[in-house]
Amino acid sequence: MSGLRVLISGDRASRPGTDLHPGEPDPPVDTQRDPFLEGHEDRTPPELDALRPDGSAPDTPGWLVRVVPNLYPALEEQSPDPPREARIDLFSASGARGTHEVIVNTPLPAGSIGDLPLEQLVHALAMWRRRMAHHIAQGTACAHLFVNDGRAAGASQPHTHAQLAALPFVPALIARERERCGAHAVATGGSSLLGDIVQEEVRLDQRVVDIDDDTVLLAPFASATPYQLMIAPRRPAMRWEDGEQPTGAAMLHATLARLRRRFDGNLPPLNLWIRTAPRGSEHFCWRIDIRPRFGRPAGLELGTGLELNTVPPEHAAHELRHA
Repeated sequence: MSGLRVLISGDRASRPGTDLHPGEPDPPVDTQRDPFLEGHEDRTPPELDALRPDGSAPDTPGWLVRVVPNLYPALEEQSPDPPREARIDLFSASGARGTHEVIVNTPLPAGSIGDLPLEQLVHALAMWRRRMAHHIAQGTACAHLFVNDGRAAGASQPHTHAQLAALPFVPALIARERERCGAHAVATGGSSLLGDIVQEEVRLDQRVVDIDDDTVLLAPFASATPYQLMIAPRRPAMRWEDGEQPTGAAMLHATLARLRRRFDGNLPPLNLWIRTAPRGSEHFCWRIDIRPRFGRPAGLELGTGLELNTVPPEHAAHELRHA
């Protein structure tokens, strides 16, 4: 999707020091200190949105999914510009403007998105969609929703939650994907790049893990990390936040269960995000990316920008099909 190269070297998985074990599970959520637990609403900033089937008042118990501003935001709507440097052509900077929200996926003390029953995951993804649609309607250039699941994946709070960064610009990687989708459409008379990839993957049947009525689960051809996975719609569509589109909740729930079974009941720490059409897109297709976290990038990856994957995607797909 990006055109970036990946090094895939299955032989390196057997070298000394390589460990694809998920590691020790994170400790359970401390219900005394958990600010996201139902009944602890006074420990967060005032809520922005919530799913409250009983009509309860904001910032009180009775919610299923709750949205609050990030207490330590990476972006702020009124972020000031820094002082001008003497040589503005060499040193260009502006305020980190935008919105940074936290979406609490459940009122119960669940430590992982993989711990949620399907019904609750459906509720959580419905709120993800609602918040993304809200910010896109407000004119944001790129709505990037992501989950850091587990301490090793960057989670600062053990209670499962998603984050939404509403950006006033399109980051370079996403802009690159947008341009490649457009170029593919021009070259093929309007075809969807991801739609064509999914169609070819199903035909080849080497990296497809699962298919349901709405989505396809596959290990991408150029998987950048071990057991990287992608959920894509069977029928290409630009925007995940479009209410007419499936959310992929059922496939995501099944995918997390497969990963847990593959690693003997321990879901590895992982990052996942929703990729939807950014501003300026004429041809795009949404998807959900899932990257389990094993090991850390070192000098090769950091110094060159190349990703190094020690588990070929065909091997990962085979294992997960049988998990």
